[in-house]
Amino acid sequence: MTQDLEKTLWATADKLRNNMDAAEYKHIVLGLIFLKYISDSFEDLHTKLTNDKLSDAEDKDEYLAENVFFVPPTARWKYLQFERAKLPTIGKDIDDAMDAIEKDNPNLKGVLPKDYARPALDKKRLGELLDLIGNIGFNEPGQNSKDLLGRVYEYFLGMFADAEGKRGGQFYTPESIVKLLVEMLEPYSGRIYDGCCGSGGMFVQSEKFIDAHGGRLDDISVYGQESNPTTYKLAKMNLAIRGIDAKIELGDTFHNDRHKDLQVDYAIMNPPFNVSDYGAESLQDSHMWKYGVPPSSNANYGWLQLVINKLSPSGIAGIVLANGAMTSNSGGENEIRKNMILDGVVDCMVALPTQLFFNTQIPACLFFLARNRTNGKFRNRKNEILFIDARKSGALVSRKNKAFTDEDISKISEVYHNWRSKDGNYEDIQGFCKSATLKEVEENNFVLTPGRYVGTEDIEIDGISYEDKVAVISENLKSHFEQSIELQERIKLNLKKVGIEL
Repeated sequence: MTQDLEKTLWATADKLRNNMDAAEYKHIVLGLIFLKYISDSFEDLHTKLTNDKLSDAEDKDEYLAENVFFVPPTARWKYLQFERAKLPTIGKDIDDAMDAIEKDNPNLKGVLPKDYARPALDKKRLGELLDLIGNIGFNEPGQNSKDLLGRVYEYFLGMFADAEGKRGGQFYTPESIVKLLVEMLEPYSGRIYDGCCGSGGMFVQSEKFIDAHGGRLDDISVYGQESNPTTYKLAKMNLAIRGIDAKIELGDTFHNDRHKDLQVDYAIMNPPFNVSDYGAESLQDSHMWKYGVPPSSNANYGWLQLVINKLSPSGIAGIVLANGAMTSNSGGENEIRKNMILDGVVDCMVALPTQLFFNTQIPACLFFLARNRTNGKFRNRKNEILFIDARKSGALVSRKNKAFTDEDISKISEVYHNWRSKDGNYEDIQGFCKSATLKEVEENNFVLTPGRYVGTEDIEIDGISYEDKVAVISENLKSHFEQSIELQERIKLNLKKVGIEL
């Protein structure tokens, strides 16, 4: 029922988009869902306080005490939907509402979208969108309106990422990948960190994991950083909807680390793949490069070492990277990889199926790193690495995208848990998983491709798998094509300015 409702809501909202770009429309819709959510939370407590003769329902402190955002009268959803939605001033009314909420709730300052009054935004369609979101949860038996709004927000994040393609994937990691990372790491309690947190999906999934296993959200502390100001705002709203008190900071993680001295129990990250413009020249003497200076042409081994630097003595991390990181010999990456392996920090490698991401066709993998694999928390695994080849897992959820099923996630995570557990009954499975010794890895020239160990082997050229080469070439061709189209449009626009129509 919930899935049907989500699809119906998306289809209706998408129709209202008209000719507006998904990247722009995203903030309009998600801002309204957020406003509806906090207004519903406010109204629930407001009703309780009104019925309590000893309480003042308009006292901000009453809401602060219950960790509920205070919503002033002109920003409440009922006022906006039933008294203002049909008026031509509805855009300004919503902007004023967002301003009023930020003034009464300092931790939301500068986070909420406030561009609803712009002339290009059709006010009739905006009013229709207000009515659409206003009905979420009211007609569904047994539904909690706020829970449903949270799920709708998350669903819309994914759909916007899909609609935007390459750009949208920068703020969103597909849910099934996040779920697999969280299930493997099992973050029950402690500090959780994501140095490129996008819209905050890693933290949301961690909260769901804790809830599903009977834990308490109070047992975790959340720390994140995001360099894109727009995405940073999405993350703040996404986490506020969940009631997650996260310390999310804005800034470049390599050059302006806002959690510099932080030591964490869990790090979960999906950094941008193969970034070449990360300012490596000014990082040559960084304290992070324990295993070697990463090349200026690729940040992959910069991210891996940054994460290791953040881990506490018993900390563990799961990171999504392009497959090339498992085999690359360029810029000294093979030496860094060798040093990490010999030091015993590489715990497990998972090869992922293609078509999981909205924004790239480059095949990806998961690196699981542990600061100290002899600390007694699990069995001593210092001289072993677990390899899992999950390339045949996943099922199509659309014409172009796959996702892990719950069965896939359970199968992969259980193999990892059984392997690292002191009393687990782990066994190698031909073609799927293999516990390899460091000697075996050394014999394979410190290449970390699971297919080398579990029973199948990729064709490789110059240390990089054939499928990686093809994917990177395809991605570059696509990028050049998009740039060519953009250039043509700019030329047409400039010619039009001087009176020449093409």
